[in-house]
Order: sequence, then structure tokens, then C-alpha cells
Amino acid sequence: MAKSRLGLDPESVAATTVLKRAVELDSESRYHQALVCYQEGIDLLLQVLKGTKDDAKKCTLRKKISDYMDRAENIKKYLDQEKEDGKYHKQIKIEENATGFSYESLFQEYLNETVTEVWVEDPYIRQTHQLYNFLRFCEMLIKRPCNVKTIHLLTSMDEGIGKGQQISGLKEIKESLRNHGVLLELEYSSSIHDREIRFNNGWMIKIGRGLDYFKKPQGRFSLGYCDFDLRPCHETTVNIFHNKHTQKA
Repeated sequence: MAKSRLGLDPESVAATTVLKRAVELDSESRYHQALVCYQEGIDLLLQVLKGTKDDAKKCTLRKKISDYMDRAENIKKYLDQEKEDGKYHKQIKIEENATGFSYESLFQEYLNETVTEVWVEDPYIRQTHQLYNFLRFCEMLIKRPCNVKTIHLLTSMDEGIGKGQQISGLKEIKESLRNHGVLLELEYSSSIHDREIRFNNGWMIKIGRGLDYFKKPQGRFSLGYCDFDLRPCHETTVNIFHNKHTQKA
């Protein structure tokens, strides 16, 4: 006989697993991750509800969905207030050799049509692969949904044999961006140390290794050479904040 009790059919098991994880994250005050799990679990329960014939089970499901929706809404309000107060903080730990952390995967959540200006502070936009990293980052910024008009780059000057390459590379990126209607403002500093990226919609991302957290590909024809989601990463930490005042005084 088919299993029909809540929690025993495959769909209900999946929903229960995700919602159990949501509650665990909630109890650990990891509210951003908890909200994602609550939303996913609620969607799964709604699918279960659609396929349920038993009235008593429908009633139970509706109550569960309502309770989880209330909690998810309260977390969303809390996170929105944290952002408003400039207290929002989310941390992502990228493990050694981890994949799935292309710039699109990491930043897409914080990019929308209100992003028109970006500040990048990274002392190591100098070597060839670092210039390519910055180019890839810029390519992401000129795609929809962004309406980026100005990118500010603060980096350090290569005082060695790579100085000419750095200057010519950044000049070429600047000219290419101009062709897309985007202004690249360059500034060099000999004392810069911090690495951070700020969007004018309030998001600020600090990456321990800056944009240079990808490992060298095994070869020109190996997976990950073009698609950075498949490129292994160095271990680093990403800290994400929200502040209404994105431009430093």
C-alpha cells in the first residue's frame, strides 16, 4: 500500500529535510541561509499540498505552510532592518579547491538595475591573470540587470618589469569599457592593503584574496579555463555587508 502520511512520500521527505535545515540555521542565527531554506521548503510543501486529496492532511499542511511563511516573513523583515541600519553581515567561506564561485555566482545576488557605480579596491591588479580577472569582473558589470556607468579602480602600481604591461592592459580595458558607455576611473596607491568592492545600491563585499582567488588552470583545454564556476579556488573568506553610504568619506 502506498505511503500517504506526511513525511513518508518522497515530496514530503524532501520538504521536511529542507525545513529541518532551515530551523537549524535559524537557531544558529544564520538568518540569510535559513530564509533561503524556508522559502525552498515552503515551495516544496505547496507542491505536496497540490497533490493531496485527504482533507485532514490538507489542513495540517496549510497550518505548517502558514507557520513557516510567518517565520520566513519575520526573518526577511529582520534582515531588511539590518540592511537599513548598516548591520547586515553575511560570511562565505570558500574552501581550498572548491568550485562554483565564479564572479557571477558570487555577486549576482547583489546586482540589480539600481547599480550604476562600482568601487574596486584591490592592490593586485597587476599581473596578466589579475588583469584578466578584473576584465571578467567588468564584463559581468556591463551585462543586465546592471546599468553601470562608472567603475572606480584603486590598485597599486607594479614597479617591476610588469609595469608597462599593467599600464597598457588597464588602458585597453578602459578604452573597451568606454565603447560600452562605461567610464573607468583609475587611481594608484603605494599604501593600499584592503580589498573590497562596493556597489552604489549599498552592498559591500570584502574578499580575503580580492579578485585573485582562482587557481591556475591545469591547461588551456581543461575544464575551468573558460568557465570560472568550474575553476578550483584558493581558500579564502568573503564578507558581505550592507550600508546605505557606499562611498567613503
